[in-house]
Amino acid sequence: METLKEKKTAQETATSMKISGAEAIIHCLLAEGVDLIYGYPGGAIMPVYDELYKFQDKLTHILTRHEQGATHAAQGYARVSGRVGVAMATSGPGATNLVTGLADAQIDSTPLVCITGQVPRHLLGSDAFQETDIIGISTPVTKWNYQVTKASEIPEIMAKAFYIAKSGRPGPVLVDITKNAQFDELDFSYTKCTGVRSYKPAPKPNPEALQQAADMINNAKKPLIVWGQGVILGKAEQELKELVEKAGIPAAWTIMGASALDTDHPLNVGMVGMHGNYGPNILTNECDVLIAIGMRFDDRVTGRLEDYAKQAKVIHFEIDPAEVNKNVHADVAVLGNSKETLGLILPLINPNSHKEWRQLFEEKYQIEYDTVIKNDIYPTKEGLTMGEVIEEINLASDQKAVIVTDVGQHQMIGCRYAKFKESKSNITSGGLGTMGFALPAAIGAKMGAMDREVVAIIGDGGYQMTIQELGVIFQHNVPVKIVVLNNDHLGMVRQWQELFFDRRYASTVMTNPDFVKIAEGYHIQAKRVTERKDLKSTVQEMMASKNPYFLEVKVEKEDNVFPMIPSGAAVSEIRLK
Repeated sequence: METLKEKKTAQETATSMKISGAEAIIHCLLAEGVDLIYGYPGGAIMPVYDELYKFQDKLTHILTRHEQGATHAAQGYARVSGRVGVAMATSGPGATNLVTGLADAQIDSTPLVCITGQVPRHLLGSDAFQETDIIGISTPVTKWNYQVTKASEIPEIMAKAFYIAKSGRPGPVLVDITKNAQFDELDFSYTKCTGVRSYKPAPKPNPEALQQAADMINNAKKPLIVWGQGVILGKAEQELKELVEKAGIPAAWTIMGASALDTDHPLNVGMVGMHGNYGPNILTNECDVLIAIGMRFDDRVTGRLEDYAKQAKVIHFEIDPAEVNKNVHADVAVLGNSKETLGLILPLINPNSHKEWRQLFEEKYQIEYDTVIKNDIYPTKEGLTMGEVIEEINLASDQKAVIVTDVGQHQMIGCRYAKFKESKSNITSGGLGTMGFALPAAIGAKMGAMDREVVAIIGDGGYQMTIQELGVIFQHNVPVKIVVLNNDHLGMVRQWQELFFDRRYASTVMTNPDFVKIAEGYHIQAKRVTERKDLKSTVQEMMASKNPYFLEVKVEKEDNVFPMIPSGAAVSEIRLK
């Protein structure tokens, strides 16, 4: 039983009224402040869609062209707006088409509430038309799920769903609702959930751990901060900046943490991981104290675990206790929301500069610039590079655009070279690595931040996985900018085949359609750039447009992304070429 305290509500309980379960779902969404839903109708969810029709003035439904697109759009919306994204689908294939987006949101800690219709209760387990056990299917890839079989359950379960999705370490929740529960009536009233027994979303910080961490940082000669998305989710950008500046500590980021600190900040030393920057990767194995903030030490960051930062004392700031000591042993674990824990440790930190240590990062950067960066951004060869396209977007957007990347070479190039002045500006599929993510996610991101420019950077492979979502852009005139970096290959797979499989390019050559004509078929302004002389002016034209814009850039077919830590190698074994 929940305690009386846990049942207290932050707002007044709605007056009880007799309504159908389908209408109750709409009132629950409105009570949670939802004004935008992505979805696709079907038989088992039709009663809810019928009620949606009556609430069009309060609740906008965006018909995506595929249910996977609905979840990715909801992800993009959630990541930029900081609100819970909502997606809806019917039973059977409609529900199973949500699973990729659920898995993506789970590993990247994105708050979603997904609502699925289900066959009537008396048909459960009978293999009825379009029946699947979506609860069993989605259990491994959701933070919580629940099947509603009675209309009376709807208010409590919906309130719980939103609370769980957005609290603590955020994540996706799925609520499956049988058709009879949608038709049946209930006495409706709604109370927002403020607590669930046995679920503690944010651990209380331990003062002793905070002091130990502060002492370790104050005594360090070569400290290094690596931050992840936990800083952004915790709204701790200012606290991170103050810690970095007060302690004078070089700070690097995972791809999910990008944009929490200005790219051009003098203590921002770049990205860690497989295609991260040379300095922070190499010097991870030379630092004496490694301060991990809101990141989970995934394999793309650590490389071979047996050789990762073994010389360093590790401090792990983390909201999810399950992540502590999962991959890398923490000498000190500081549990709690990053905004709270960083705020508490700041007064305990002594001012410092670490000039000699910082100089090593500058030297390593110069090596990388001369060997890789200069050739990527300012090439002298004939073919266009992905890096120079990203740089032109930086210049045309004044580093203020939201950059949404898909998965592949362009993703790594985008994360390496995109520059940011605002937080929540780098939207990508980090943990699951979902091709097809970027186009629908960019639609959601734009709808979540209409005052910001949103640019989707996509490869020719991933683009074709969700290309149908151009229909949403056309129907709703969503002014996103779409840039397809076309090398006529599955570029990242091709790179691995070149480097590790003796150039056996098995099934990685793409025979692509005319992307410009396809965009024009959706009445989207479209251009193609094949020569360097046309790149700057076309990017400027795209960024100046107030309407949707599609740009295809034909880039070199066999251009590789470096630096690179080969799979299974140590971070110190990073290759520059």
